[in-house]
Amino acid sequence: MPVIRLPDGSERKFEHAVTVADVARSIGAGLARAALAGEVDGRLVDTSHVIDSDAEIRIITARDPEGLELIRHSTAHLLAQAVQSVYPDAQVTIGPVIEDGFYYDFAYKRPFTPEDLEKFEARMHELAKADMPVRRRVLPRDQAAAHFRSIGEIYKAEIIESIPANEDISLYGQGDWEDLCRGPHVPSTGKLGAFKLMKLAGAYWRGDSSNEMLQRVYGTAWPDEKQLKQYLHRLEEAEKRDHRRLGRELGLFHQQDEAVGSVFWHPKGHTLWRTIEQYVRDKVAAAGYQEVKTPVLVDRSLWEKSGHWENYAENMFIAESEGRTLAVKPMNCPGHVLIYRQGIKSYRDLPLRIAEFGSCHRNEPSGALHGLMRVRAFTQDDAHIFCTETQIGSETSAFCSLLMEMYADFGFKDVHVKFADRPPQRAGSDDVWDRAEAALRQAVEATGLDYTMNPGEGAFYGPKLEFVLRDAIGRDWQCGTLQLDFNLPARLGAEYVDEDGSRKHPVMLHRAILGSFERFIGILIEHYAGRLPVWLAPVQAVVMNITSRQEAYVKGAVESLKNQGVRTEIDLRNEKVGFKIREHTLARVPYLLVVGDREAASGSLAVRTRSGKDLGAMPLGEVAAQITREAVSRGHNLLEE
Repeated sequence: MPVIRLPDGSERKFEHAVTVADVARSIGAGLARAALAGEVDGRLVDTSHVIDSDAEIRIITARDPEGLELIRHSTAHLLAQAVQSVYPDAQVTIGPVIEDGFYYDFAYKRPFTPEDLEKFEARMHELAKADMPVRRRVLPRDQAAAHFRSIGEIYKAEIIESIPANEDISLYGQGDWEDLCRGPHVPSTGKLGAFKLMKLAGAYWRGDSSNEMLQRVYGTAWPDEKQLKQYLHRLEEAEKRDHRRLGRELGLFHQQDEAVGSVFWHPKGHTLWRTIEQYVRDKVAAAGYQEVKTPVLVDRSLWEKSGHWENYAENMFIAESEGRTLAVKPMNCPGHVLIYRQGIKSYRDLPLRIAEFGSCHRNEPSGALHGLMRVRAFTQDDAHIFCTETQIGSETSAFCSLLMEMYADFGFKDVHVKFADRPPQRAGSDDVWDRAEAALRQAVEATGLDYTMNPGEGAFYGPKLEFVLRDAIGRDWQCGTLQLDFNLPARLGAEYVDEDGSRKHPVMLHRAILGSFERFIGILIEHYAGRLPVWLAPVQAVVMNITSRQEAYVKGAVESLKNQGVRTEIDLRNEKVGFKIREHTLARVPYLLVVGDREAASGSLAVRTRSGKDLGAMPLGEVAAQITREAVSRGHNLLEE
C-alpha cells in the first residue's frame, strides 16, 4: 500500500502499485492530460513508471523547466523517426537538447537540402498527429549492441559498446521505430507539435575531425504554438538587431581575418567605447577603487603558482623569449595580487579595491567566435577587492548596489542572480570551498537579492555570483560576476598584519560589472537596435541646412553645441533636407537639427528626433540644454522614446 506524498504536503494512499500516470489521474483529469513525466524521490521518470512503495512525487508538465526539456528531447526522437521514414538508409547517431531546441546528427550518403528539411518537418507532424504511445524497454548491453548492429545502426552500436559491460541499456520506441536513450520521454507523440526545423550543418562523428562528416539538423520545440511563434519572432528581431550588421552600417567597428577574434574600432565606435570607459571609471573611483595597469605578457612561473597553468593553459596564448615561456594574460587577477604584495599591508588598509581596464587574450576556437560576443582579444572592467572575512558581507552588498545602479543607467532593469558553486576541476580543499560557499551565500542573502543555483559552474578557485541581464527581446546575457577566492592570495603569498599582530591571507573578491567591453557593447547595440540613448550615442546631433544661405549660421551652431559638450556633426551637402533627415535617421542619430532662413534669422533650430517626433523651433541655447539634460539622465527619461 504505497503512500504518495505530493509537493503541497498532502498524501494519497493506494491499495496496490501505481504508475505516475495513475497518480496524476487521481488528482484530476486536467493534470492527467497535461502530465509528461514524474519526479519520484528526486528522480525523473516516465509516466509509465511503477511505484510500489512510499514515495514523494511531483507531476511534470510543460509548465516545468523539466517538461520543456522533455518536449525537446522527445521532438529530437520524432525528427530521427521522420528522417528514417523518409530515407530508410539514413543512420541516427546522437540528438541532445540544446538552448532553445535540439539537434540530431545523421549519417547519410549525401548532404541534406532545405527541401529535405521540409519533408522531414511534414513527416514529423504526421507522426505527432498519429499520437503513438512511447514505450521503454531494457536490454543487457551486449544484446542491445547486437540488436542495433543487426538493423545496420553501427553508430548506435558503437555508442552502446563504449558503455560498461555490466550495465543495462534502455531503449525508447514509438511505432516501428526505436532509439537508444536513458529517458524519460513524453508518454506519446501527440504531446508534441509546436516545433520547427531551423537549419542544417555538418558535424564530425564524436566531434573528431579525423572521423566522417555527419548531417546535423537543428530544430526548436515549445509547449504550444503561441510560444513557438513568440520564439520565431524573437529570432526575427534578433536578426534585425544583429550587432555585426549594425556595427558596419553605423560605422562603429569591423573585423577581418588579419586579426581573427579582434576588433577594429572606427572613430564612432571608439567614441562609444570611451564614453562607457569614462562612465565606469567615474563610478568605480567614487566607490573607492584605485585604478592600476598590469603587464600583458607574464612569465609562466606566475601562472603556475596561481593555478591558471594547470587549469587554463589550453586557453592561453604562449610566447617564447630568451629561453623563457611567457603567456599573454587571459585575466588580470595574478597581476593585481602582485601589486597588493608591494609593501606591508595592515588590517587597517583593508578593504583595498584595485580596478583595471585590463586587456586580455584567450585562445578561443575559431568556430566559437561570434562578432563582439565571443572574441580572443578583449578588455574587462576588472577589479579585485582584498578584504578580511568579516568584510565579505559589506563588500558584496556595496558591489551589488553599484552593479544594479550601473545596469539601470544602461537601461537594464531586469537582472537575475545565479549562485555558481564548486566545479569538478578546482583548486583548494573541500574545507576551504565549504567556507567560501557559506560566506558568499550568507553575503548575497544579506543583500536581499533573490538568486537561483547554477551547480558546478563556479570558477576553479572559488564560488561566484553571476548577474544575468534580460534584453529588450527577452534574451538573457550573463555579464557581471562576483567571485569569492580564498585560494589565490594564499598561493601567491598575499598577506596582511591583523590586529593581534599575526599574518593572515586576505580574502580576494574578483568582480566585474560589464565583463568584456566588446561583448557588452554588442549587447547594447542589439538591446537598443542601434538606437543608443543620447548619453551613449557617438553622434548626439546633426545640424543640417536647407539651402546654402544658412551655411554660416549652421557652422556657428555646430561650434556652439560642441563647446557645450554635445557630440555634433554638420551636414552642408547640396541635398534635399528630406534626404538628409532620412539618412541620419537611418544612422540612428538622436537629434536632427534643421536650419532654414527663419531659424537662421531667429537664432533657433528646428528640432526632430530620430523617432520622427517634431519638437518645433527652439532657441540654440535651449537645444543644447535639452540634449545635455537627456545625456545627464543616463537614458532614464528619454524624451524621444
